[in-house]
Amino acid sequence: MANIKSINVTVMVSNLDRAIQFYTESLGLTLKNRYGAHWADIEGPGIVIGLHPTKSEVIKGNNLQIGIRVSDLEAEMSRLRTIGVKFNSTEDQVRLVHFQDPDGNILYLIQT
Repeated sequence: MANIKSINVTVMVSNLDRAIQFYTESLGLTLKNRYGAHWADIEGPGIVIGLHPTKSEVIKGNNLQIGIRVSDLEAEMSRLRTIGVKFNSTEDQVRLVHFQDPDGNILYLIQT
């Protein structure tokens, strides 16, 4: 096994402040570190998400997916709807719904 200390997912964002607000206030994750206007580490159970502003245009849409496992899908969907999150699709096999961050990156809630 490689000598890996941790793994993160990098999400390219158009507005770092807006992205930090979404991932911390809306999703309830923790801002671990912020390095000025260049980078932010957002931490959740078992993951670190690196938010990195890009000088080029962020391509909205299916650039990546981040899965968020929850114990009660309906309760979390209801909570997120109250703050304006719109869900795109639902799958019945594993109880999965897709939604987007402010830059159009696809995230999903999953309940097994």
